[in-house]
Amino acid sequence: MARRKNDTVSPIQRRALRIDQNVDHPLYMFTLTSSELLQVADISRISRDEDGKLLGYQRPDVRQHVQNIVDYLDSDSIIFPNSIILALSSSVKFKQSRGPATDDGFAKAGTIEIHLPTGDGPKPAWIVDGQQRALALSKCKRRDLAIPVNAFIADEVDLQRDQFLRVNSSKPLPRGLITELLPEVSSNLPANLSAKKMPSAICDWLNREKSSPFFGIIKRASTPKEQKPETVIVDNSIVKMVEESLSQPSGCLFSYRNIATGETDFDGITSLLVVYWSAVREVFPEAWGKPPSKSRLMHGAGLRAMGRLMDRIMPVINLREKSAKADIIRELKLVAPICRWTKGNWDDMDGMKWNDVNNVPRHINILSSVLIRGYLQAKGNR
Repeated sequence: MARRKNDTVSPIQRRALRIDQNVDHPLYMFTLTSSELLQVADISRISRDEDGKLLGYQRPDVRQHVQNIVDYLDSDSIIFPNSIILALSSSVKFKQSRGPATDDGFAKAGTIEIHLPTGDGPKPAWIVDGQQRALALSKCKRRDLAIPVNAFIADEVDLQRDQFLRVNSSKPLPRGLITELLPEVSSNLPANLSAKKMPSAICDWLNREKSSPFFGIIKRASTPKEQKPETVIVDNSIVKMVEESLSQPSGCLFSYRNIATGETDFDGITSLLVVYWSAVREVFPEAWGKPPSKSRLMHGAGLRAMGRLMDRIMPVINLREKSAKADIIRELKLVAPICRWTKGNWDDMDGMKWNDVNNVPRHINILSSVLIRGYLQAKGNR
């Protein structure tokens, strides 16, 4: 019989260890059964609300991976030592056991009490690590299998995202998921993730700002399924293009960073990118907004190579002048005759067919060299 909204639900009580690494966010170690796990915890999948605000942080289900775990769990003899990491609501209660033997100076022994939701109420936990395992456990035949759980108290979504990125930083998370989550994390990040935080925030702005030539055409992890046909650019290509220009002294975006203070002129960077790429769209209208299979300008190699050409063109452009966009268009038209974005062969790439250019370092470097060399030669002959 279905549970009514006013029905009370007995809380789950488990023997647990409490570890106080952080006074505000204690850690707990306990067990839940496979049938209890998804009663207690939600899987917070990544999406965006109507205002574009990022919600959640989990990747989409991987069906075959989940089924492989289910098959193992339903086999005759199993060992399941991998713990699920949960972010617990502060509504959970912990009661320490009595006696000196319950506290060794590192951990306290006691009982954790988790109240289950009634009706359609929110669940008291979110899965930070172990999404696929949790789904498999909910589908397996062993409903009373004891599962090790590590949990920390955190009502704040940004802390949950922070832990999710740290836990998964050495695992093969989809690149797009990582890059989209990074701007939402406010705490200090490992160096390899921190370097991508600003480029990812810029990528997000370019995708959501109506004045941007990239508005609505960048594919992100949170892009709804029904909107994906309209998105033709993989976000990591934009992130890489921006990151390269920001990090190298020869990049036109490099001067927008104050290395001493760590401050970055976000408005200056986005203004430059909008005017340059708007000019690119105007010079190559037949190649803009098409999927990479129909336009190599929208391909990772084309975007990266045009980004390097941007680093050559923009230092001679005065963005304060009203003629800035027209000046960029004039410069871009110098390379337009040699470009083969949608058909034909690249003459200076040994006749390589336009759609044989791939998003690999060798092709990116060759294409960049062809564009820059062609630009400088045409400029010298002007």
